[in-house]
Amino acid sequence: MRPIQTPSKLPRVGTTIFTVMSQLAVKHGAVNLGQGFPDFDCDPQLQQRVTDAMQAAHNQYAPMTGVPALREAIASKNQALYGFRHDPETEITITSGATQALMATILALLPAGEEVIVLEPAYDSYAPAIALAGGQPVFVPLDAAQAYAPDWDAVRAAVTDKTWMILINFPHNPTGRTLRDSDIRALESIVDQTGVIVVSDEVYEHVVFGGVPHCSIMSSPTLAARSVVISSFGKTFHTTGWKVGYACAPAAISAEIRKVHQFMVFAVNTPAQYAFAEHLADPRPYLDLPAFYQSKRDLFVSGLARTPFRALPCEGTYFVLADYSEISDLPEAEFAKKLIVDHGVASIPVSVFYDVPVDRRVVRFCFAKHDSTLQQALVRLSAL
Repeated sequence: MRPIQTPSKLPRVGTTIFTVMSQLAVKHGAVNLGQGFPDFDCDPQLQQRVTDAMQAAHNQYAPMTGVPALREAIASKNQALYGFRHDPETEITITSGATQALMATILALLPAGEEVIVLEPAYDSYAPAIALAGGQPVFVPLDAAQAYAPDWDAVRAAVTDKTWMILINFPHNPTGRTLRDSDIRALESIVDQTGVIVVSDEVYEHVVFGGVPHCSIMSSPTLAARSVVISSFGKTFHTTGWKVGYACAPAAISAEIRKVHQFMVFAVNTPAQYAFAEHLADPRPYLDLPAFYQSKRDLFVSGLARTPFRALPCEGTYFVLADYSEISDLPEAEFAKKLIVDHGVASIPVSVFYDVPVDRRVVRFCFAKHDSTLQQALVRLSAL
């Protein structure tokens, strides 16, 4: 009998760092500020709406493209916030979280052998999705010396006749960087000159600070006409475990994404979709989110100031980077593990967000936690 052969389509990929660090945190009883999920629950009213949807017999397959009421609610929200309305019938697709939306988009749109420009540090699902599509990621670093600003000249220089799309993520995980109007203008120029598709991961769209609104790709009709904008209810409504996201794109692009989507998951959690559709009728939960998370950011950053860590600027997301160069010369991955084992706080080394690890002695902390959790972590970090 011929032995089983298992050639890997992702030979460089192992267990994600977020799982590794969370498991280590559990083993050592550490405060987990590593993996990006809240330790507080979602709105009881939202939970009740899911229950109501189940009791109303919304328990079978949803339409493949998503519950119509939810697609309409998303279209209306985006129009109110960003001035652009996608057709909910043909241009909005409900997905099993943003990660599945990204995978379906890349598999649907990227021809084998073509290139995708990825700004790094980058979330760890991007490169594997490109690899599974038979594409090639081309990494362009954000400018760490300029608070991780995008270098659009470098992006433009990276475009070749094989470049098919540019994948961006703002507010940016892990750095917390947000886009400016000048970034939108620069990206418009690149798209106008090259015709590339933009895939914009905007899952932290409602977690922005300082009273500055999120600068969505949808705010530019030029970009919206050649872009896939992806977001998620997990980050907005503290429901990461429900895995409901969406992709907004022009009809011709959405049609291709839907072809892949139907064979990945077909449909997404039906009662949750009805609950989110109803919940979106009141904008206050997402309009109040920046102040909610800014208070947590400020609490944690002010506490870090009383430790040997140096917090880096955080304009959005619920992550903050911290420089530990005054504490240790260890590489980031080693330091992060030591921080768990010896001091009981879990973080994520920023070096893992690079294709070729770049070690600047910086780790990422998640502050989407109860204030008491953050205070407990700060007490432990103060002992370093």
